[in-house]
Amino acid sequence: MVFFHKFLDLLQPRRILERKSLNLKAKSDLFLTDTHAHLASSRFKGEVEEVVERASEAGVKRIVSISCDAEDSKTNLDLSLSLPSVYPTVGVHPLYIHEINGDDWMDEMLGLASHPSVVAIGEIGLDYYHPPQDGSGEVDWRRRQREVFENLLQLSLSLGLPVVIHQRESAADVIQVLRNFTGVTAVLHCFSGSSAEADEVLAMGHYVSFTGILTFKGAGELRKTASLIPLDRIMLETDCPYLAPEPFRGKKCEPSMLVHTARILGNLHGLDLEAVANSTSQNASRFFSFDGKR
Repeated sequence: MVFFHKFLDLLQPRRILERKSLNLKAKSDLFLTDTHAHLASSRFKGEVEEVVERASEAGVKRIVSISCDAEDSKTNLDLSLSLPSVYPTVGVHPLYIHEINGDDWMDEMLGLASHPSVVAIGEIGLDYYHPPQDGSGEVDWRRRQREVFENLLQLSLSLGLPVVIHQRESAADVIQVLRNFTGVTAVLHCFSGSSAEADEVLAMGHYVSFTGILTFKGAGELRKTASLIPLDRIMLETDCPYLAPEPFRGKKCEPSMLVHTARILGNLHGLDLEAVANSTSQNASRFFSFDGKR
C-alpha cells in the first residue's frame, strides 16, 4: 500500500499540468459535471477511455467515479491517474458490506482515502430495498449497514471529505444518522424523495443530485420536487451504467447522456442548458473541492 501511494505521488506534477490544460480548454465549451458514475464497473471494462472521450465531446468535462468497495476504490484511483477528467471516491456500498473481512478494513479505507486525488467518501449509506446479501436476518443486516455507514462517516470527518450517500427506501434513517454527524457535508445521490424530505436535507446543509429518472415519463412528482429545490443545492449525475435517461432508457448509460437530464432540469427552472451546466458544475466544485486536488 505504501509503495502504491508513493508511485501515485510521483505523478502529481504531471497531473496538475494536465488538469490546468483541461480547464483552459473547457472555458469556451459546455461544462457539465457527472457527479456519480461507476467507471470501475465491469460493464465499462476495456472502454473507459472511449466513454470519457464521448463524455467530453458532449460537454461533460468532469466525472466523479464512485466506489462500491475496496477494489473499486483502487481501480478508480488508477483511472484518475491516466484520465485527467476523472476524480475518484473511496467507500463501501451498503449492499457490499458482507464482503468486508477482518478488523483491518477501516485501515485499508483510510489508506486509500488519504490519497490527495480522492474527492469524497462514497458511496455509503443504507439500503432497505434489497434483501440481505449474506443470508442474515433483516434486523441484523440493517444493524450492520448502519455500523459500517457510521464508521465511514467518521472517516469522512477525520479526513475532511464530503460524503456521497445511497438512501434507497431508507431516507428517514439516513437523515437520523446524519443528525449525529453535524460536521459532515453530504449529497443524497439519485434523489427520488418527497419535497418534505428534500427540505429536511437542505435545512441540514446538504445537497441532492438527480439522475436520468428526472426524464422518465412517470416521474412527474420528482420533477415537481426538483423544480422547488434551489438550483445552488442541486448536482447532476448519471449513475451509469444504470438509469439511462430518455431517449436511451433501457440501454447502458454513459456520462455523455447527462446532457439530457440537464436539459430537463433547465426546463424546470426556466434556464438554458449552459446556465444549468454552469450552476450545477459550480455546486460540484464547491462540494468536492476539485481545485484543491492533485
